[in-house]
Amino acid sequence: MLYWLFNNWLSQIYTPFSAVSSLTLRVLLSVITALGFSMLLGSRAIKYLHTLKYGQAIRDDGPKSHLAKTGTPTMGGVLILSAIAFATLCWADLTNPYVWILLVVMVIFGGVGWADDWLKIKYKDPKGLIARKKYFWLSVGALFAGGALYFIASQQPDIATTNAMQDLLFPIFKNWVIPFSAIPFGLGFIFFTYFVINGSSNAVNLTDGLDGLAILPVVLVAAGLGVFSYVSGDVRFADYLHVPYIAYNSEVTIVCGSMIGAGLGFLWFNAHPAQVFMGDVGALALGAMLGTIAVMTRQEIAFAIMGGLFVVEALSVMLQVGSYKLRKKRIFLMAPLHHHFEEMGWKETQVVARFWIIAIVLVVLGLMTLKLR
Repeated sequence: MLYWLFNNWLSQIYTPFSAVSSLTLRVLLSVITALGFSMLLGSRAIKYLHTLKYGQAIRDDGPKSHLAKTGTPTMGGVLILSAIAFATLCWADLTNPYVWILLVVMVIFGGVGWADDWLKIKYKDPKGLIARKKYFWLSVGALFAGGALYFIASQQPDIATTNAMQDLLFPIFKNWVIPFSAIPFGLGFIFFTYFVINGSSNAVNLTDGLDGLAILPVVLVAAGLGVFSYVSGDVRFADYLHVPYIAYNSEVTIVCGSMIGAGLGFLWFNAHPAQVFMGDVGALALGAMLGTIAVMTRQEIAFAIMGGLFVVEALSVMLQVGSYKLRKKRIFLMAPLHHHFEEMGWKETQVVARFWIIAIVLVVLGLMTLKLR
């Protein structure tokens, strides 16, 4: 909205306003706007959630130290998503279809998370939404994204661009690809997109178990993906760094900036001791958005490296459940992995700080693949 106002009207009145057409400036404005939105409304939102008695239900089979957190307001993810939406609508070019795909994914996955959180609060039960209903609607969101991205790719004027928007690339090996574009009707691409988005969404949700643990890695990965979207959206950088040029990705950088600002603003209130939790409404939506951006930039493998913390957390749950069902033995003291370290005697703040360090290292490694091609 503000981008259109500055670019199409105010710049005609006062020429310096045309600077807003700069993508770099708009990315910075999106970060500041989302950060300001979160910081200004954060305290009010927390008070409102307290008034509504939207307190977190804590698992009685989890670490005993967490029982003291019972009643801490949850559903703070609504604040994050509102900040992202506001900043994106202000500074993105709203004629770009990738922007709208991301906003729709955010709404669908956020809506599922909201329903899950609401049922947990209403019935004081940490189980929340019935699994089959939850995954049905998550599947709807992921299939929508996959279908929409396939449709946009299929409408490109040349076959090289169409293929580039679908094939899976391998970092380092610039000539290695998995040609999803060769599979009829986009089935390979859509199925893979479904897997990436749903996997990312649930992995972030599983990671969100300690104060501030998930939100900073989300910010870091969003920043890393923002670099990839900026590069792939510029034909000069894309050619130099041997990544596929996809013009739509330039505006995806604005969404990444909004996620960074909104996440940092939320961390102010979510840092230990947390005044509010993001809940499933935030974790599911943020994870899905990261997965969708990874597909848009064709950097799914680099995303798996940068989001390795989320991957390991999800794998720890899968291994724990599989081991118990097959052998009646547990691999970890408790899953997800962050609880295992708590049970070993690490303080919550130690687990969070060390996991943050790992997240920073992984994002740096992911970004290094830009030059190792």
